[in-house]
Amino acid sequence: MEEGKKKSKKILIIVIILVLLIIVGVVIGLLYVNGKRVNIVTGKIDDWVYSRENIAETEASSQGGIMNPGSFTGASVTDSVSGASSSSSSSSNIGFSTGGAKDVNNFRENIEEGYFPISTDITYNGLFYDYTFDTGNTGNNSQDLFSPSYSTAISKDPVSGKDEYYMTVGLNSNIKESDFSRKKLNLVVVLDISGSMISGFDSYYYDDMGENSEDESKTKMQIANESVNVLLDQLNEDDRFGMVLFDDEAYLAKPINLVETTDIEAIKGHILEIEAQGGTNFESGYEEATKLLDEYKNVDTNEYENRIIVITDAMPNYGETSDEGLLSYVKNNADNGIYTTFIGVGVDFNTELTEAISNVRGANYYSVQNSSEFKDRMGEQFEYMVTPLVFDLELSLNSDVYEIVEVYGSDTVNKESGSIMNVNTLFPSKTTSDGEVKGGVVLLKLSSKNENSDDINEDITLNVSYKDREGKEYQNSQTVSFTNNQEYYDNTGIRKAILLTRYANTLKDWILYERSDEDRRFLITPQTGIEDCLYTKDEIYNILGRNERTSVDLEVSDEYKEIFSNLKAYMQEEVNEIKDDTLNQEIEILDKLINT
Repeated sequence: MEEGKKKSKKILIIVIILVLLIIVGVVIGLLYVNGKRVNIVTGKIDDWVYSRENIAETEASSQGGIMNPGSFTGASVTDSVSGASSSSSSSSNIGFSTGGAKDVNNFRENIEEGYFPISTDITYNGLFYDYTFDTGNTGNNSQDLFSPSYSTAISKDPVSGKDEYYMTVGLNSNIKESDFSRKKLNLVVVLDISGSMISGFDSYYYDDMGENSEDESKTKMQIANESVNVLLDQLNEDDRFGMVLFDDEAYLAKPINLVETTDIEAIKGHILEIEAQGGTNFESGYEEATKLLDEYKNVDTNEYENRIIVITDAMPNYGETSDEGLLSYVKNNADNGIYTTFIGVGVDFNTELTEAISNVRGANYYSVQNSSEFKDRMGEQFEYMVTPLVFDLELSLNSDVYEIVEVYGSDTVNKESGSIMNVNTLFPSKTTSDGEVKGGVVLLKLSSKNENSDDINEDITLNVSYKDREGKEYQNSQTVSFTNNQEYYDNTGIRKAILLTRYANTLKDWILYERSDEDRRFLITPQTGIEDCLYTKDEIYNILGRNERTSVDLEVSDEYKEIFSNLKAYMQEEVNEIKDDTLNQEIEILDKLINT
């Protein structure tokens, strides 16, 4: 009997040991699948492959992990503009804003830190996107995707006193906010890990080549890492996400896989550990990201969006570094349905280069001041940032009296004139409860073909054509006219756009005045009025010049302090008329410059 009990006990112990071995084996099997770490609680895979200590192995890594390129699932998109309904219950329509620059934060930050900005730090469309506009939309029966409205004004130049003729194109849509949501994303984040990212967020790396170790601010690298993690919070389970890093060469950090199979929290941890090193080869990083998206170029555009988001200080010094060369890569991707967003990091973010290479179909750029502000922005704007809806917008103006002399707020590089206005891309944009659209106008400055003509009330025929995401073409035509012979504004939207344009022109001319040789300086006078920035982009680049941006201490000549004082008085009067207190942030900028 005793022997039987001992034998049974031994058998039980053996069984328990075998069960434990099986459990351990299963756990070990779960921890690694195809060499990838697996979260045994969620079953999701940590497919991070980058390691500073083993870069050679990383370079040899190919795409791996859990992928199923053929399993495109999810709700179909209605009328090519919306997916499953968003949580919003709003019945109001969204509006549009142009691509390219989506803020002027780098300009403001340079002024705040006591650095001299460059002229591309402040753009018209970036400035417009800081504000909402009455677009003059009275509603129409059109069911077209894009529904332009037009407003006119005769406005006296506050310096010369001359009458100037303006028109806004209101960027309205027929998409209800409650019906709009972004498509599923195939997203690759390209992160700059070059040596310039080690400098303080509010300092210039090339002032002392990163030796400002006593700077207590967060580094650009830390802010960039945190910003990537903010972006990851915006992704849905049916999105795909991959990541590339670059210094003087490119490294695959994470293959592109479905979010639902990815241990995003583990990926976030790896991202926060990234450190800056080496040179800056933007070309290499961008090419590697393009390779990750190659197999998705032919996805159903009703359902999926392909996008590369580049987070960088935009100071390349390896590989292709020219505007034209880098632009060709971004443009080629756009032609293949892969669109690009640039997120500029640091007070020394090179807006010259980014402005030049982001003015293509489907592209836009933002600048990051800190991760918390970026989080607020992405929470509200991410869906709009990654969803271009209207392409190749062209407006032709037919009039015997008027012609277009300037266009403000377009995302095209070249200045238009004569009878044509071009906009590469329109992105969806928020509409306020009173119907104003964030960044929702393009401003045209007109002149009379015959200065002696008194017939200013002649009808102007405006013909618009554009394409939707699938390449379908649309056209519409409207007639407008100036309604008065004296100063007037159809609405506060056009008045605000004119005010901001004059503000931007004055600042651009000041920047180039202070930075130019004496024989090339331009000074605003009662004879000139607030002229448009007179330099072409090529001339600006020749003056300012190189990717490795260095700081210049902020200073304002006595001539421009007087000009800024007069501009401030004009702006204060206009703010009272427009009744938009957010414009006071521009007056605060002028105060800083006047008191410098």
